[in-house]
Amino acid sequence: MDLGIKGRRAIVCGASKGLGKGCALALASEGVELLITARGVDALESTAHEIRKSTGAVVNTVGADIATPQGRQAVLAAMPSPDILVNNAGGPPPGDFREWDRDAWIAALDANMLAPIELMRATVDGMIGRKFGRIVNITSSAVKSPIDFLGLSNGARLGLTGFVAGLSRQIVKHNVTINSLLPGFHATDRLLLGLPMLGRRSGKSADEVRDAMLLQVPAGRFGTPEEFGQACAFVCGAQAGFMTGQNLLLDGGAFTGTLG
Repeated sequence: MDLGIKGRRAIVCGASKGLGKGCALALASEGVELLITARGVDALESTAHEIRKSTGAVVNTVGADIATPQGRQAVLAAMPSPDILVNNAGGPPPGDFREWDRDAWIAALDANMLAPIELMRATVDGMIGRKFGRIVNITSSAVKSPIDFLGLSNGARLGLTGFVAGLSRQIVKHNVTINSLLPGFHATDRLLLGLPMLGRRSGKSADEVRDAMLLQVPAGRFGTPEEFGQACAFVCGAQAGFMTGQNLLLDGGAFTGTLG
């Protein structure tokens, strides 16, 4: 399917690896010009080279922390008028809520709620003026089914979800949509490298933790960044203009609610 977005311009955050990289690659394959950003400059440049080589797309980079005003300014200076915005940032650390002080909460909100809102605020009016815009927020399956030891993430991402629920209905008449993708377990570095840590917390081996995770997924496997990216590209496509304010689970069937 031709998604009708060749020649469009996209900012993809957290794009050096994992799900953000998958989204960037899928959009580039559709002929979208990219501005990709992440904190790790070396990984970011490596990803940009890989995407250029495999797709021939124009890929620009800005090494920045979008959770900071300076980082957002740098990204928007490099691409002030995107047609597509993919908000993505690593989640805050797990733990017990008794351990989290105000600074921990503010850091979580800055990265996973306020930074996406600020980027939307800076770009949405231009999208409205051009009569085309696609905003995708990568959040978490925990938005539908909160995870007890990820309270910082649960709170920040649900705050963003609530905000988007209102804004998305206000702007869809201009062919500007906002939707969220809610990943479950995907085979990213973040998940795979975190297995030993989770094992130490539970007294199990990394393999035992992995097997326990897979038992929760009816698909019997982890998702891949590539298929996640292809789903993101579809939501960004011209054909997806009648879908907005949705929280779309990509979790291999792990969430069992009928309204997922």
